[in-house]
Amino acid sequence: MIFSGEFIAFLALALVAIMGGVLLLNLTKVVHMVVALLFTFVSIAGIFILLSAEFVAVVQVLVYAGSITIIMLFGIMLTKPDDESEEQKGGKLRKILTLLGIIGFAFAVYIGIADLNFGSEQVALHVDNTEQIGIALYSKYIIPFELTSVVLLVALIGAIVIAKMDDEKEAEKE
Repeated sequence: MIFSGEFIAFLALALVAIMGGVLLLNLTKVVHMVVALLFTFVSIAGIFILLSAEFVAVVQVLVYAGSITIIMLFGIMLTKPDDESEEQKGGKLRKILTLLGIIGFAFAVYIGIADLNFGSEQVALHVDNTEQIGIALYSKYIIPFELTSVVLLVALIGAIVIAKMDDEKEAEKE
């Protein structure tokens, strides 16, 4: 079996994404967790590039790897988590169970996609993919797109209400 460069690049990016997720769950310092998450986000953007979805890859880097990671780091800096008080949880049993879970998940994904057939029709996804995304988003998927914006607005209002309640509680304590 001859491996192409694209296949090797996919395996490398997938491995980085999986390692970032596992490290995110197993690291103890919050900043290190955010860096592991950043590696996962960037490797997923690389996978999107391999799929000829450059627009989605750029959005992945801008929104997730950029904005979300910065927001998490600001949240960490503002809340000042106590990293020193955390102790290492678990031991060999936790590592073995984590490894078994990863192997089980990889096996389930393999079984799910081993005989996957998308049909014989060839669609040129790399041609005008940004235009194709826009047309699909604003025609076929307009209701889910608008519902997503409403959910994000409700989350923003909820965050403001919670922050205001915390400010009021601090003012009462003083």
